[in-house]
Amino acid sequence: MTRSLAPLRHRSFRFLVAGQFTSNLGDACYAVALPWYVLADHGGPLLLGTVLAAYGVPRTAALAFGGHASDRWRPWTVMMGADVVRAICAAALAAAAALGPARTVILVPIAVALGTGEGLFLPGSFAIVPTLLPDADLQAGNALTSGGTQLATLAGPALGGALVALAGPAPAFAIDAASFVVSAATLAGIRSAQAPAPAPAPVPAGEPSAPAPTLRRLLRSQRVLQIMLLVTVAANLGSGGVDGVAIPSLAHGPLRASAAGYGALIAAFAAGALLGTVAAGQARRARRPAIVGSAAFLVEALFLAVVPYLGGVVLVGTALAVTGVMNGFGNVVMITVFQRWAPPDLLGRLTGLLLLASFGVFPVSVALGAVVVHDLGPAPFFPIAAAALAAAILLGLSQRSWRQLGTTGASGLTPVSQPCPAPAAADGASH
Repeated sequence: MTRSLAPLRHRSFRFLVAGQFTSNLGDACYAVALPWYVLADHGGPLLLGTVLAAYGVPRTAALAFGGHASDRWRPWTVMMGADVVRAICAAALAAAAALGPARTVILVPIAVALGTGEGLFLPGSFAIVPTLLPDADLQAGNALTSGGTQLATLAGPALGGALVALAGPAPAFAIDAASFVVSAATLAGIRSAQAPAPAPAPVPAGEPSAPAPTLRRLLRSQRVLQIMLLVTVAANLGSGGVDGVAIPSLAHGPLRASAAGYGALIAAFAAGALLGTVAAGQARRARRPAIVGSAAFLVEALFLAVVPYLGGVVLVGTALAVTGVMNGFGNVVMITVFQRWAPPDLLGRLTGLLLLASFGVFPVSVALGAVVVHDLGPAPFFPIAAAALAAAILLGLSQRSWRQLGTTGASGLTPVSQPCPAPAAADGASH
């Protein structure tokens, strides 16, 4: 079996991959059906924006609690509960779409519940992988879960579009509801297959036990965590504006691309990201993985900066494909580095904190992109976003603690007033 497929030897991980791929396919159908349903029968963009906000704000707000819940009750338990709630909400949405036009009084509460469910789900979806795999398979496992998401994102819209075109939005929402049921069922299988955590080793008499690390303590004492948060915010400062404003504006304006051409640009990035994710899963563990991941992001920034100046859809698509390759590769490497660094008992909360930093900056990025594109056109925003990404990564590389993240035998945790225990090996036996 190739290195990239080695994690599939583990039964619980196979359940996870199957369930999450199914759920992501359902989400892609939902993403196509929702705007079609809302905009039909004079629903209008105002209602669509209201529904999206009702989804996005609770999702962001729930991330911190989702991380805490994941650490307290184990990731698959929280994820399964969130999937059950989302299955009920998606089924209610399917019923509403079958019975009549979009109505604010129905859609907003459903969107709030769906967004809250995803916010609770996301931290556990990152924290669960190290509990199911030995450390040697961790990077390949992250590549498989990320690659499944990207593959569903590529294939799902076509399925959703066909369903909506043939039968309207209600069946697409029903497919989404069914996908959550499948995901919850596979997570239940993971729960029953997971071995109980071993009892902690006794502390010899006369030796003081090291205090367990807390999130607040790590935030105060661990410079590398502070750098992670700062890099996450800075690196995402331009991403929302690029995806949501600059690329469609570039396609519609200077490139004079058709809707199909714009779709091809989006597909080029997604295909590149999938390729980069597969490459990361096949790669051997680097001696200095944080430097390798950072280098991938710097190459991504370089190609992103030149995107609007290449003059045609084919060349722009090629540049976006390269940025996707580097983004997919770098994300898998750095997610794995982070999972190996984090104390296992705090992995959910730390993941929620980083996701909060990423999601929280999205509205700022979109607003910044809108202002720049409105005043200067789409082209300047690409080098601005690339500069923000490059500056963030270079800031990280300027710090020794960042460069040493993920090095063999290094936990990344520095001792403070009292020693902070290094995280246990990221495998199923350590939880």
